[in-house]
Amino acid sequence: MLIIGEKINSSRENIKKMVKERNRDYFQKLAREQVESGAQMLDINVGTFRKDEAEYMKWMVNTIQEVVNVPLCIDSANYLAIKEGLDAYNWKTGKPLINSVTCEEEKLRLILPLVKKYQCSVIALAMDDNGIPSESSGRIKILEELIKKFIKQDIPLENIYLDPLVLPVSSNIQNGNITLEVLRKIKESHPDIKTVMGLSNVSFGLPERRIVNQSFVVLAMASGLDAAILDSTDKVMTSLIRASNVLLGYDNYCLKYLEDFRNGKLYTG
Repeated sequence: MLIIGEKINSSRENIKKMVKERNRDYFQKLAREQVESGAQMLDINVGTFRKDEAEYMKWMVNTIQEVVNVPLCIDSANYLAIKEGLDAYNWKTGKPLINSVTCEEEKLRLILPLVKKYQCSVIALAMDDNGIPSESSGRIKILEELIKKFIKQDIPLENIYLDPLVLPVSSNIQNGNITLEVLRKIKESHPDIKTVMGLSNVSFGLPERRIVNQSFVVLAMASGLDAAILDSTDKVMTSLIRASNVLLGYDNYCLKYLEDFRNGKLYTG
C-alpha cells in the first residue's frame, strides 16, 4: 500500500504558524522524518491561506523537493494553487498526485484539464454539489459518474484514485462500515482503479486516536485500500501496514518485510 505522509497540512495550528514564517528548516526536517519513517509520497496542504495559497504552495513544493526524493500530493481545492504546485514540481521524483476533484461541475471544469495537461494522477472524492451521501450506494453512484467523466476526457484509469470519504465514527458508529463497503464494491467493479483515503478522519473526536487509526488501516487494506494519507511516523501503524502487505499477498516471499525487520523499521514493543 502507498503511504502518503499527512503532516504538512496548515489546518494544524503549529504548521500554519511555521508556513506563515516560511520556516524552511522546520519543513525540510518534517519531510525527511516522514520519508525516513516510511512515507512514499508527501501530502502538501496550505489551504488555510486562502488569499496567498498559490504562493505558499509554490514555496512549499520547492522547499520540500530540496531534501526528499519522493513524489508529492498537491492537496488543494484552489485551481491556481494546484497549478502553481505542478509548475514548480520536479518530475524526476515521479508522477505527482492532485488531491482532489469532486463531482461538483465547477471543480471538474477547472481541474480535469490540469490532470490531462500534466498527465498526473488525481484523487476523486465521493462528493457532489449536494455534499457527501450518508449511505454507501450514494457514494458509489458519484464515483461511478466520476469514472465516466474521466474516461470521456481520456484520462488513464491507472491515474485515478477513488476516495470513499471516511467520516468520523464518533458522529455515526456505522461510518467505518460504510467506507469499507464502498471500497469493496469499487474494487470489485473496477480492479484497475486505485483507492485512497485520509485515514485519520475515522477517529476524529475520540481519545487515543492512534488505536482506532491503526485498527482501521488493516480493515481498509483487506477491503481494497491501495493508498492512505496518514501519520507515517507512527511506527505501529507502518508495521501493521507492512504485515498486512504480507498477509494480503502483496509482498512476495516476505522479502520487503524481512528487509524492514533487518533495518529496524518494525515495531517490536
